Amino acid sequence: MLLAGGQGSRLGVLTSKVAKPAVAFGGKYRIIDFPLSNCINSGVDTVGVLTQYQPLRLNTHIGIGIPWDLDRNVGGVTILPPYEKSANSEWYTGTANAIYQNMDYIDTYNPDYVLILSGDHIYKMDYEVMLDFHKAKNADVTIAAMPVPLEEASRFGIVVTDQESSIKEFEEKPENPSSNLASMGIYIFSWPVLKDALLKLSEQPNCDFGKHIIPYCHENGKRMFAYEYNGYWKDVGTLSSYWEANMELIDIIPEFNLYEEFWKIYTNSPNIPPHYISDQSVIDRCIISNGSEIYGEIHSSVLGAGVTVGKGSIIRDSIIMRDVEIGENCIIEKAIIAEGTVIGDNVSIGIGAEVPNRMKPNIYSGGLATIGENSVIPSNVQIGKNTAVSGETTREDYPDGLLASGETLIKAGECS
Repeated sequence: MLLAGGQGSRLGVLTSKVAKPAVAFGGKYRIIDFPLSNCINSGVDTVGVLTQYQPLRLNTHIGIGIPWDLDRNVGGVTILPPYEKSANSEWYTGTANAIYQNMDYIDTYNPDYVLILSGDHIYKMDYEVMLDFHKAKNADVTIAAMPVPLEEASRFGIVVTDQESSIKEFEEKPENPSSNLASMGIYIFSWPVLKDALLKLSEQPNCDFGKHIIPYCHENGKRMFAYEYNGYWKDVGTLSSYWEANMELIDIIPEFNLYEEFWKIYTNSPNIPPHYISDQSVIDRCIISNGSEIYGEIHSSVLGAGVTVGKGSIIRDSIIMRDVEIGENCIIEKAIIAEGTVIGDNVSIGIGAEVPNRMKPNIYSGGLATIGENSVIPSNVQIGKNTAVSGETTREDYPDGLLASGETLIKAGECS
């Protein structure tokens, strides 16, 4: 069961019109491609994808599951949005509530085990090895956990284990963590145990795995174990972590390799022509996807499909998503530009001093300039750092041709 209904509000304008798992990553991929690819690479061929917030692009991307070989007569991939019931209809109000509302779907397959995944993490993991661990321990619940720096541990659910990996304590986002082993939000339950917990806690408002189901199982003496994972795992929940994870892909020897033969990452790629790079172009340490036309300079950046970069334009340390048009003689530094954006000529983005964002300093930080999808940036304007722009902006929206560092420009009708 793949939980993909989250908004991802800490990604600001990037998720104003699209669910976080459908946000582009690494050029041609979307975040949800990673858990879906892990499933098919691990031999998991029955996947329910629970959607809720802005699901259109996610539904279109997954389709009937052909890229992941999940177009099956029995099993395969099923999209599970909230639905009208004869009584007590409601949205999914928590991670466990979403599973509770789809117990009939799970029961259809009469499974021995249910694997619960998040749709918004970047990692490669063989769930079959974790299931073997679960069986070997005769466990009721197995939680995938990984060591994190102790100073960051309060952001996670923390498990305390003994030498046998049996869980002795579970603390959800503790102020003073007593261990640095963090839950990754990946669980294997024996189905009767999960079913019992869901039924018992069904009245609980905003029923959640970390806050309710796991503590309930622990209090009731269920056999709970931590499966320790030591590979690459990234929660790209903030703009800075999302930018960093993309930039790590273009290292000379990347820590996370998208192109391993034995563990492929599959995606729904449009059938488009190869990229065109002109004889004046300079390209250095980049990922550039199909259908792009490059006439300028690009350094240490990740470009999606169908991007156009005009003559004389220079792009550095940026993420440019698919179908973005960048005019001539632009300078773009440390920016995230979402899909379908059109940028005029002589535009500078990511300039000036680093000033905290006035409206949402916790979201628009790290010196990044973030531009929401289908935005329009007129020619001859400058945009500073820690800024956010969304919508069809005009020259009049930029006093003296400038959106200063720390400012936000969201046009009427756009979500911030």
